[in-house]
Amino acid sequence: MSDANVIECDHLAKSYEDGELKVDVLLDVNLQVQSAERVAIVGRSGAGKSTLLHLLGGLDIPTHGKVIIDGTNIAKIGEAKRARLRNRSLGFVYQFHHLLPEFTAVENVAMPLMLRGTKPALATEKACFVLQQVGLDERMYHRPVELSGGERQRAAFARALVTEPKCVLADEPTGNLDNYNAERLHDLMIELNETHQTSFVIVTHDEILAHRMDRVLTLDTGTLKSE
Repeated sequence: MSDANVIECDHLAKSYEDGELKVDVLLDVNLQVQSAERVAIVGRSGAGKSTLLHLLGGLDIPTHGKVIIDGTNIAKIGEAKRARLRNRSLGFVYQFHHLLPEFTAVENVAMPLMLRGTKPALATEKACFVLQQVGLDERMYHRPVELSGGERQRAAFARALVTEPKCVLADEPTGNLDNYNAERLHDLMIELNETHQTSFVIVTHDEILAHRMDRVLTLDTGTLKSE
Protein backbone atom coordinates (compact mmCIF):
# COMPACT_ATOMS: atom_id res chain seq x y z
CA MET A 1 0.00 0.00 0.00
CA SER A 2 1.31 3.45 -0.89
CA ASP A 3 1.93 5.81 2.02
CA ALA A 4 -0.37 8.27 0.25
CA ASN A 5 -3.36 5.88 0.38
CA VAL A 6 -5.59 6.21 3.40
CA ILE A 7 -7.94 3.41 2.34
CA GLU A 8 -7.32 0.55 -0.07
CA CYS A 9 -9.32 -2.52 -0.97
CA ASP A 10 -8.17 -5.40 -3.16
CA HIS A 11 -10.49 -7.88 -4.91
CA LEU A 12 -13.21 -7.18 -2.37
CA ALA A 13 -16.25 -9.46 -2.41
CA LYS A 14 -19.28 -9.73 -0.14
CA SER A 15 -21.98 -12.41 -0.17
CA TYR A 16 -24.92 -13.14 2.09
CA GLU A 17 -26.74 -16.40 2.72
CA ASP A 18 -30.53 -16.24 2.51
CA GLY A 19 -31.63 -19.74 3.39
CA GLU A 20 -30.22 -21.91 0.61
CA LEU A 21 -29.77 -18.89 -1.63
CA LYS A 22 -26.40 -17.14 -1.89
CA VAL A 23 -26.66 -13.42 -2.71
CA ASP A 24 -23.53 -11.84 -4.19
CA VAL A 25 -23.52 -8.11 -3.47
CA LEU A 26 -19.92 -7.25 -4.34
CA LEU A 27 -17.83 -9.40 -6.66
CA ASP A 28 -14.43 -7.84 -7.31
CA VAL A 29 -13.98 -4.28 -6.02
CA ASN A 30 -10.62 -2.56 -6.15
CA LEU A 31 -10.12 0.97 -4.86
CA GLN A 32 -7.37 3.24 -3.62
CA VAL A 33 -8.17 6.53 -1.91
CA GLN A 34 -5.30 8.94 -1.58
CA SER A 35 -4.73 11.55 1.10
CA ALA A 36 -6.99 14.61 0.61
CA GLU A 37 -8.77 12.97 -2.35
CA ARG A 38 -12.52 13.32 -2.90
CA VAL A 39 -14.21 10.24 -4.39
CA ALA A 40 -17.89 9.82 -5.27
CA ILE A 41 -19.48 6.38 -5.61
CA VAL A 42 -22.72 6.28 -7.60
CA GLY A 43 -24.99 3.54 -8.89
CA ARG A 44 -28.54 2.29 -8.91
CA SER A 45 -30.39 1.56 -5.67
CA GLY A 46 -29.55 -1.89 -4.37
CA ALA A 47 -26.18 -2.04 -6.16
CA GLY A 48 -24.33 -2.45 -2.86
CA LYS A 49 -23.00 1.09 -2.33
CA SER A 50 -23.80 1.20 1.40
CA THR A 51 -22.40 -2.33 1.82
CA LEU A 52 -19.15 -1.17 0.22
CA LEU A 53 -18.99 1.85 2.51
CA HIS A 54 -19.49 -0.37 5.57
CA LEU A 55 -16.65 -2.61 4.41
CA LEU A 56 -14.36 0.36 3.76
CA GLY A 57 -15.13 1.63 7.25
CA GLY A 58 -14.43 -1.66 8.98
CA LEU A 59 -18.05 -1.97 10.08
CA ASP A 60 -18.32 -5.31 8.28
CA ILE A 61 -15.85 -7.96 7.12
CA PRO A 62 -15.62 -9.00 3.45
CA THR A 63 -16.28 -12.52 2.25
CA HIS A 64 -13.12 -12.32 0.15
CA GLY A 65 -10.42 -9.74 -0.43
CA LYS A 66 -8.98 -7.24 1.98
CA VAL A 67 -9.47 -3.71 3.26
CA ILE A 68 -6.49 -1.69 4.46
CA ILE A 69 -7.18 1.40 6.56
CA ASP A 70 -4.26 3.71 7.25
CA GLY A 71 -1.81 0.86 6.65
CA THR A 72 -3.67 -1.79 8.69
CA ASN A 73 -5.35 -4.86 7.21
CA ILE A 74 -8.57 -4.87 9.24
CA ALA A 75 -9.11 -8.62 8.81
CA LYS A 76 -6.01 -9.26 10.90
CA ILE A 77 -7.15 -7.38 14.00
CA GLY A 78 -9.99 -7.98 16.45
CA GLU A 79 -13.14 -5.89 16.82
CA ALA A 80 -11.78 -3.82 19.72
CA LYS A 81 -8.74 -2.79 17.67
CA ARG A 82 -10.96 -2.12 14.64
CA ALA A 83 -13.08 0.20 16.78
CA ARG A 84 -9.97 2.10 17.90
CA LEU A 85 -8.77 2.30 14.29
CA ARG A 86 -12.14 3.69 13.16
CA ASN A 87 -12.06 6.27 15.95
CA ARG A 88 -8.49 7.30 15.07
CA SER A 89 -8.57 7.27 11.28
CA LEU A 90 -12.17 7.59 10.05
CA GLY A 91 -15.21 9.81 10.35
CA PHE A 92 -18.74 8.76 9.37
CA VAL A 93 -21.71 10.78 8.07
CA TYR A 94 -25.06 9.24 7.14
CA GLN A 95 -28.25 10.36 5.39
CA PHE A 96 -29.82 10.71 8.83
CA HIS A 97 -27.70 12.71 11.25
CA HIS A 98 -27.84 10.17 14.12
CA LEU A 99 -27.24 12.90 16.70
CA LEU A 100 -28.28 11.85 20.20
CA PRO A 101 -31.44 13.86 20.99
CA GLU A 102 -30.75 14.38 24.70
CA PHE A 103 -27.40 16.08 24.11
CA THR A 104 -26.52 19.49 22.69
CA ALA A 105 -24.65 19.88 19.43
CA VAL A 106 -21.36 20.46 21.25
CA GLU A 107 -21.91 17.42 23.46
CA ASN A 108 -22.66 15.26 20.40
CA VAL A 109 -19.56 16.49 18.59
CA ALA A 110 -17.32 16.04 21.63
CA MET A 111 -18.45 12.43 22.13
CA PRO A 112 -15.96 10.69 19.78
CA LEU A 113 -13.14 12.44 21.63
CA MET A 114 -14.58 11.45 25.00
CA LEU A 115 -14.75 7.83 23.82
CA ARG A 116 -11.08 8.13 22.91
CA GLY A 117 -10.29 9.20 26.47
CA THR A 118 -9.78 12.93 25.85
CA LYS A 119 -10.38 15.07 28.94
CA PRO A 120 -13.87 16.64 28.87
CA ALA A 121 -12.62 20.24 28.85
CA LEU A 122 -10.32 19.63 25.87
CA ALA A 123 -12.97 17.60 24.04
CA THR A 124 -15.47 20.45 24.47
CA GLU A 125 -12.92 23.02 23.32
CA LYS A 126 -12.17 21.07 20.13
CA ALA A 127 -15.89 20.45 19.51
CA CYS A 128 -16.60 24.19 19.80
CA PHE A 129 -13.80 24.96 17.33
CA VAL A 130 -15.09 22.52 14.70
CA LEU A 131 -18.68 23.69 15.14
CA GLN A 132 -17.48 27.24 14.47
CA GLN A 133 -15.82 25.98 11.29
CA VAL A 134 -19.13 24.57 10.03
CA GLY A 135 -21.00 27.76 10.88
CA LEU A 136 -22.79 26.61 14.03
CA ASP A 137 -21.06 28.89 16.53
CA GLU A 138 -24.41 30.35 17.60
CA ARG A 139 -26.19 26.99 17.70
CA MET A 140 -23.72 24.73 19.48
CA TYR A 141 -25.67 24.60 22.76
CA HIS A 142 -28.94 23.68 21.03
CA ARG A 143 -30.26 20.13 20.98
CA PRO A 144 -30.97 18.43 17.63
CA VAL A 145 -34.71 19.10 17.82
CA GLU A 146 -33.90 22.82 17.93
CA LEU A 147 -31.76 22.68 14.77
CA SER A 148 -32.87 22.72 11.14
CA GLY A 149 -32.16 19.75 8.87
CA GLY A 150 -29.18 21.50 7.32
CA GLU A 151 -27.82 22.45 10.74
CA ARG A 152 -28.13 18.88 11.98
CA GLN A 153 -26.14 17.61 8.99
CA ARG A 154 -23.47 20.26 9.58
CA ALA A 155 -23.27 19.10 13.20
CA ALA A 156 -22.91 15.53 11.93
CA PHE A 157 -19.98 16.64 9.75
CA ALA A 158 -18.43 18.41 12.73
CA ARG A 159 -18.71 15.19 14.75
CA ALA A 160 -17.03 13.26 11.92
CA LEU A 161 -14.17 15.77 11.70
CA VAL A 162 -13.49 16.46 15.38
CA THR A 163 -11.07 13.54 15.69
CA GLU A 164 -9.07 14.83 12.69
CA PRO A 165 -9.62 11.61 10.68
CA LYS A 166 -7.66 10.63 7.60
CA CYS A 167 -10.91 9.99 5.71
CA VAL A 168 -14.63 10.73 6.07
CA LEU A 169 -17.06 8.14 4.71
CA ALA A 170 -20.43 9.69 3.87
CA ASP A 171 -23.56 7.79 2.87
CA GLU A 172 -26.09 10.00 1.03
CA PRO A 173 -25.19 13.04 3.18
CA THR A 174 -27.52 15.38 1.26
CA GLY A 175 -30.32 12.84 0.75
CA ASN A 176 -32.73 14.51 3.20
CA LEU A 177 -31.93 18.13 2.36
CA ASP A 178 -33.62 20.60 0.03
CA ASN A 179 -31.62 22.04 -2.87
CA TYR A 180 -30.52 25.14 -0.96
CA ASN A 181 -29.18 23.24 2.04
CA ALA A 182 -27.69 20.52 -0.17
CA GLU A 183 -25.70 23.13 -2.09
CA ARG A 184 -24.50 24.71 1.16
CA LEU A 185 -23.36 21.28 2.34
CA HIS A 186 -21.55 20.70 -0.98
CA ASP A 187 -19.60 23.92 -0.41
CA LEU A 188 -18.87 22.95 3.18
CA MET A 189 -17.46 19.54 2.16
CA ILE A 190 -15.13 21.14 -0.39
CA GLU A 191 -14.00 23.74 2.16
CA LEU A 192 -13.41 21.14 4.89
CA ASN A 193 -11.53 18.89 2.47
CA GLU A 194 -9.22 21.74 1.51
CA THR A 195 -8.81 23.05 5.07
CA HIS A 196 -8.23 19.73 6.83
CA GLN A 197 -6.71 17.78 3.90
CA THR A 198 -9.17 15.02 4.83
CA SER A 199 -10.17 12.50 2.18
CA PHE A 200 -13.87 12.02 1.42
CA VAL A 201 -15.56 8.92 0.03
CA ILE A 202 -19.17 9.80 -0.66
CA VAL A 203 -21.98 7.48 -1.73
CA THR A 204 -24.58 9.65 -3.40
CA HIS A 205 -27.42 9.92 -5.92
CA ASP A 206 -26.76 13.67 -6.08
CA GLU A 207 -25.17 14.19 -9.50
CA ILE A 208 -24.15 17.78 -8.74
CA LEU A 209 -22.29 16.69 -5.61
CA ALA A 210 -20.74 13.68 -7.38
CA HIS A 211 -19.24 15.83 -10.12
CA ARG A 212 -17.65 18.19 -7.61
CA MET A 213 -15.47 15.31 -6.46
CA ASP A 214 -12.04 14.46 -7.89
CA ARG A 215 -13.27 11.08 -9.17
CA VAL A 216 -16.67 9.54 -9.84
CA LEU A 217 -16.90 5.73 -9.70
CA THR A 218 -19.98 3.68 -10.60
CA LEU A 219 -20.81 0.49 -8.72
CA ASP A 220 -22.40 -1.88 -11.20
CA THR A 221 -22.78 -5.67 -11.22
CA GLY A 222 -20.57 -5.94 -8.15
CA THR A 223 -17.58 -3.98 -9.44
CA LEU A 224 -16.42 -0.35 -9.51
CA LYS A 225 -15.99 1.38 -12.85
CA SER A 226 -14.60 4.82 -13.63
CA GLU A 227 -16.84 7.25 -15.49
